Amino acid sequence: MILSDKTLMRMIENKELIVEPLEKEQIQPASVDIRLGNTFSIVEDTSTGIINLENEIKYKTITTDSYILLPNQFVLATTMEYFDLPDDLTAFVEGRSSLGRMGLFIQNAGWVDPGFKGEITLELYNANRCAIELKAGRRVGQLVFAKMDDTALNPYNGKYQGQKGATGSRVFMDKEVK
Repeated sequence: MILSDKTLMRMIENKELIVEPLEKEQIQPASVDIRLGNTFSIVEDTSTGIINLENEIKYKTITTDSYILLPNQFVLATTMEYFDLPDDLTAFVEGRSSLGRMGLFIQNAGWVDPGFKGEITLELYNANRCAIELKAGRRVGQLVFAKMDDTALNPYNGKYQGQKGATGSRVFMDKEVK
């Protein structure tokens, strides 16, 4: 079940769901608007020009209130908001249609697990032929929250728990099943 604005406001007021900082206007009928933070990370070039999944990927991270995303460029960014989800709540990350219509694709693998705590890293891609200026504090998407039928047996406690800032891939830490 997707949560309504009334339920979201009650849960936030009762500290069952943490979204900080939060302006009242961010709460929409069935979502909470997310704003762009001020850290951006890009993958550093490798000597081979190849990224593999076994080694840690190096990123160049900058803190700025304005970032120019070039055509066909990919960058990691972060939300201004820090989230703390209870063990029976999950969320979907959705980009804003108005920005998608400009060629700005906003993603984060689309899912926030129950029990997650931290800022959300966003993957941004400019599919336009023109550069796009990104500004910290600007609404870039929304989180749609869904109540689970029960609390998670194993709430999220993974490699991104507590992340702050644009956090690079930690796929090299995966324990692959053989």
